[in-house]
Amino acid sequence: MKKTVAAALTAAFVMGVSSSTFAAANPFSDVPAGHWAYNSISKLAAAGVVEGYGDGTYRGDRNITRYEMAQMIAKAMAKNPTGANKAELDRLAAEFRDELDALGVRVAELEKYADKVVWHGELRYRYVRDRDNLKGGGHDKETLNRVELRFLPTATVNDHWKLKARMDARVNMDKDAGGWGDGSSDFRLRYGYAEGTYGRLQINVGRLPFYTNVDDGLVMDDFFSGAQIVYGDKFKVALMAGRWGGTNSIDPSSYQGGELSYDSGKFYIGAGYHHFDSDYFKALHSLTDSDEGKPVYKDSKSANVWTVGTHYNFDMGLQVRGAYASNTKAKENKRSWTAGLAYKGADKTVPGSWGISADYRYVSDYVSLAPTFDTYTLSSHKKGVDIGVDWAPIENTYVALNYFWGKRLDTREKTKTFFARASWFF
Repeated sequence: MKKTVAAALTAAFVMGVSSSTFAAANPFSDVPAGHWAYNSISKLAAAGVVEGYGDGTYRGDRNITRYEMAQMIAKAMAKNPTGANKAELDRLAAEFRDELDALGVRVAELEKYADKVVWHGELRYRYVRDRDNLKGGGHDKETLNRVELRFLPTATVNDHWKLKARMDARVNMDKDAGGWGDGSSDFRLRYGYAEGTYGRLQINVGRLPFYTNVDDGLVMDDFFSGAQIVYGDKFKVALMAGRWGGTNSIDPSSYQGGELSYDSGKFYIGAGYHHFDSDYFKALHSLTDSDEGKPVYKDSKSANVWTVGTHYNFDMGLQVRGAYASNTKAKENKRSWTAGLAYKGADKTVPGSWGISADYRYVSDYVSLAPTFDTYTLSSHKKGVDIGVDWAPIENTYVALNYFWGKRLDTREKTKTFFARASWFF
């Protein structure tokens, strides 16, 4: 059976059309009244699901493309079938998801017709080598050699609410052992939350991704438990509150924060405030700078971090960017900042796409509590130059290389970091 006839019968099924259904006048000159699919094709033509060609023919002996099939599915979806017919359309919508998306039927809208749970994921390999030159001679080296598998399910609850999660499993390649380093299971739920969308308003509740958008991750790229409210389009405001579990030996903290931003596509600017309460910060005020003997922190158990960031995208593919953050409770190394250039950039969906970047970074542990930069995977508290290249060799793959050289902020020792990543998405 030709694909075009099968498509017509499938569309007819989901619209409840049978061979006994009364059909309109013959719409196509090459589908005679005695044809076995005449009634179905005529009914679909009357409903606008199939259109044929400009010369009045249907051309039933021609194989159709996936794109043409998606057009039929999109038109059938607009008829809002129910029961068994809807179930069949759900399966078709899931199969032709990419083609429907290309037609402008957004995936977010499609999901309410498709399977209730959609799975995506990533297999990521990372290699990091950190080397510090010690003042007394010799080197301090640290290496990360890890494979990580990420599962990212999205479950549709109703027209407004979804459930999102991320589950990770790690293996340290050099030890052939679990990768969490704390004796726990190799498989973890990294986040799980409910997302409600009402027009421009979004409500997130649960264990959430914690990424400081306005500074491109200069302060935080981690997770927190609590709630987030986001409102807007080009102008956007985000309010967050909850508990941050801590990283880099920081004790669990209560957290409140917010961000305000504007994004025109070419130009972006934003500002944010993040407040943490933890015994970790209270302990810092007893520490002193190793060279000058000055206290490094105020007598407080909190961190008040203000942050701003901006970037501009030129038509040629060049991006100019920068961000600044300050912890008003710190006395020494109380600020972090970064500035740089990026040209193009790899897109995992576009084979052959690539990009290069060069940034100067000044990243203090007292401000950048869990920064996102690849060359700070093992330790931060550094300043220097970060050079990177990335590439998508084939579809749904991503490769990145970074090299950082500079000095540590605490010991002033020279430091170098090499980073490599390869990812496969599914």
